[in-house]
Amino acid sequence: MTEHDIIDRLSFLEKKVIIALRELDCPTPEEVLTEAGLNQLVEVMNAASWLQAKGLITIEEKITRKYSLKSSENARKELPEKTVTRTILTVFNGKATTSQLKGSDTFKPSELQIALGWIRKKGWGEFSKEGSDTIVIVTQKGRDALDTEGEDERLIKQLIDGDLMEEDVDMDAIGQLKQRKDFLSERLVTERRLALTESGSKIAALDIDIKEEIGQLTPELIASGGWRDVEIRRYDVKAFAPVIYGGRRHPITLLIEKIRNAFLNMGFSEITGDYFESAFWNMDVLFTAQDHPARELQDTFYLSNPDKVDLSNDAELVDIVRQVHENGWKTGSLGWRYAWSLEEAQRTLLRTHTTVNTIRRIAEDPKLPFKVFSIGRVFRNEAMDSTHLPEFVQIEGIVCEEDANFGMLCTLLKEFYRRMDIPKIRIRPSYYPYTEPSLDVEIFFNDQWMELGGAGIFRPEVTEPLGVHAPVLAWGFGLERLAMPVWGLNDIRDIYISDIDWLKKMPQV
Repeated sequence: MTEHDIIDRLSFLEKKVIIALRELDCPTPEEVLTEAGLNQLVEVMNAASWLQAKGLITIEEKITRKYSLKSSENARKELPEKTVTRTILTVFNGKATTSQLKGSDTFKPSELQIALGWIRKKGWGEFSKEGSDTIVIVTQKGRDALDTEGEDERLIKQLIDGDLMEEDVDMDAIGQLKQRKDFLSERLVTERRLALTESGSKIAALDIDIKEEIGQLTPELIASGGWRDVEIRRYDVKAFAPVIYGGRRHPITLLIEKIRNAFLNMGFSEITGDYFESAFWNMDVLFTAQDHPARELQDTFYLSNPDKVDLSNDAELVDIVRQVHENGWKTGSLGWRYAWSLEEAQRTLLRTHTTVNTIRRIAEDPKLPFKVFSIGRVFRNEAMDSTHLPEFVQIEGIVCEEDANFGMLCTLLKEFYRRMDIPKIRIRPSYYPYTEPSLDVEIFFNDQWMELGGAGIFRPEVTEPLGVHAPVLAWGFGLERLAMPVWGLNDIRDIYISDIDWLKKMPQV
């Protein structure tokens, strides 16, 4: 095909764009729109896509993240951890209990738990227990922080003045702000640049005659004879045609089915549970101390209606769990050695794990042996990033029999991930308040080790109050994190953004 043949086959818009590129050096589509004198950006991009398919131009894309504040009014306020730290120093001489702080009128009650969490993270205070109350003592680092401006505060000031691109910000400070609920917005920005290829430059250097074109003859044009005065666009019968996609199931649904079949084929039975739970079943029965960080507002979604549940139907178990926490009961443990609070146990929440399903299963029928699993949605008050979601699906399971042991647990986990087409995993020691020993399962992904979930053997403080004295192997994994290596995703949020092209192209097996 000669160069003149190529020109003849170019559409009106393609000719406009290629002439504009002759005058510009790697422009953006917006710059081409102005130079070509077109009306809509979609005209530029449609023509550019066809020119790229014909090898006449290249389209380079650079995707970056852009950050902005969700509310500049909230951002102008002093960070709650600074307000609380200043209050402890000025009002309470550097040492205060949480009860004293709750009575302060210098900050809202809802800000206190958030502030204490950040004071702990930033090392501005030392925490200790005194009965059922918590004491906070401001450290020297906390004193110094009141007279200096932190990286997160400097970044907030910059964001008040306008949005920032990721190359212009301190990513550690961004990470801190992302942990603050409803504070920071992040969106992907795509910058495109168009450029002529060697073949395109040769075409652009020639004289290109531009005439208005029509793609379809209308009855009006035929009746009026106007068809004689217009250029009719040529049709290329060899041009590519769009692929037709029928309806299909979401990849998450398919992965859940694959997981379910893996466990069923390994001899497990499936159980389910409710999203709504009491802190007693979600935390206390699992020997999670009532001052554990997982119970704080920045980690758990508590409900206001109803704000508590009646545990009188479980009165006997409630009393045993109280003793387990206070002195270990008959388990041989010393417990957590504090005054256990029924009021704290009655609080309502959205379940933070599906372990509560398996615990309820043990309580209902402790007869050995049993192997059960559940796949369900859980909720944690976490900032969203590339590996964290505030709402996700957890894969939970237990095995209970007389000869169960740690080696069996490791083998079971390896077999499960083999069936998920992940042949190589890493098992390393970890800590969970309700298992001993405990482990984490990790996979090497994106040039680093990524945690897939935790496992271990339930402590006697968990199982013996429920009437089980044999070892109970337990695990809990995040479904979405498992999906990332299976589908080759770098960002966990991509699973739920409903990218139609990605959903169409995902295999259905």
